[in-house]
Amino acid sequence: MSESGSKPRRRAPLPGDPTRRQRLESMLRVNHAGEYGARRIYEGQLAVLSQSPSAPVIRHMWEQEAEHLQTFERMLPERRVRPTLLQPVWHMAGYALGAATAMMGEKAAMACTVAVEEVIDQHYAEQSEDLADEPQEQDLRQTIEKFRAEELEHRDIGLEHEAEQTPGYEALSAAIKTGSRLAIWLSKRF
Repeated sequence: MSESGSKPRRRAPLPGDPTRRQRLESMLRVNHAGEYGARRIYEGQLAVLSQSPSAPVIRHMWEQEAEHLQTFERMLPERRVRPTLLQPVWHMAGYALGAATAMMGEKAAMACTVAVEEVIDQHYAEQSEDLADEPQEQDLRQTIEKFRAEELEHRDIGLEHEAEQTPGYEALSAAIKTGSRLAIWLSKRF
């Protein structure tokens, strides 16, 4: 908001800027990829921690991510958007990240959740803001806001389960956040 209380205007498009259609395709593609990767992270964690006290909590988060993924899997063909070409990479990388952090312990698995969800919160917030001026996309915006709230719930669960007590938490969190941002950047484009 500007000082006068009015919403700042979006700048005029420049040559080479993505079209509205291209922006929406990129948005859906990256959201599908992110939800796919999140599901795989939790699958990797459950493979290691299936008998641990945190297994029901991880399973709850996995179920929500599965619902998010199903939503974007439905939207892609409805809107004629192809998934990312990097899905095989996210298939392996997501599972490996989940399993590796789970092998470090339950707190490290939760630290992974916190780091990923903080990046996703920012990502979804930017998308929601981008869609604010598009009346025809308010259903998509509401979906993104619903999923964003659930991702924040996951972050809070991770914090409640002592994620920050993981040895090397700051370094682990920074590495996972960097990887998540790179995955977003790549999935938007490929």
